[in-house]
Amino acid sequence: MDGTDDHDIRRLLGIMARLRTPGTGCPWDLEQDFSTIAPYTIEEAYEVADAIDRGDLPALKDELGDLLLQVVFHARMAEEQAAFAFGDVVVAICDKMVRRHPHVFGDARVGDATAQTASWERIKRAEREAAGAGDDSALAGVSRGLPEWQRAVKLQDRAARVGFDWPGPAPVIDKLHEEIGEVRAEFAAVAAAPDDADARARLQEELGDLLFVAANLARHAKVDVGTALRGANAKFERRFRAMEAMAQDDGVRLQDLPLAEQDRYWERAKRST
Repeated sequence: MDGTDDHDIRRLLGIMARLRTPGTGCPWDLEQDFSTIAPYTIEEAYEVADAIDRGDLPALKDELGDLLLQVVFHARMAEEQAAFAFGDVVVAICDKMVRRHPHVFGDARVGDATAQTASWERIKRAEREAAGAGDDSALAGVSRGLPEWQRAVKLQDRAARVGFDWPGPAPVIDKLHEEIGEVRAEFAAVAAAPDDADARARLQEELGDLLFVAANLARHAKVDVGTALRGANAKFERRFRAMEAMAQDDGVRLQDLPLAEQDRYWERAKRST
């Protein structure tokens, strides 16, 4: 093609440049902008996590390539606007990693991973101040683009660093029970007045509180919420597919059965999976 080695990043940059060349490039690629590509970037990051969860290294190789393509795509669009290019992205991340690891690339010393995390946050805060961000809150810098469960945990972590935290999981569990009671009350209110928009808004708010406390409980357990939920999703999918297979083996369709009969298949699936 252009004489570059297959392992050279310049080959990928050249491919993206051709895809984005007006007149000869790909019509779909040419139509995209930052906002239309962003959802794909998020999706590819999740697919990387999924490959890791499954322990599938060949898939991980492919998914990391897909994620790298997203970086190249965004960088190419920025280069077309004369904002920055892929090389500038590389320089920026290299400089950042060196700056945020003075214990590796400088003379600073840290005792352990906890101390290093604290140092990382201090450096990030200094960077924001130097950039004139003007937000000195402990919650500054928590991205609004994160999945909400992840943002919830990060907000809780930041608050905990200044001492605003439950002393352990027990009071969080108590709070979870309290929130469940409030959700029950709001469900009753909606049932009594199904057309009441305010009642539905209160129910949504209480469900949000319940999920926020559940995320906090996972944080206290040092369990990643996304990993836990992916595990629950995988378990449900595995058991549901087993239900469908069992019903098919019995010559019936799951959707044709009453809930009580479906529950019996569910219990069988739980025992077998």
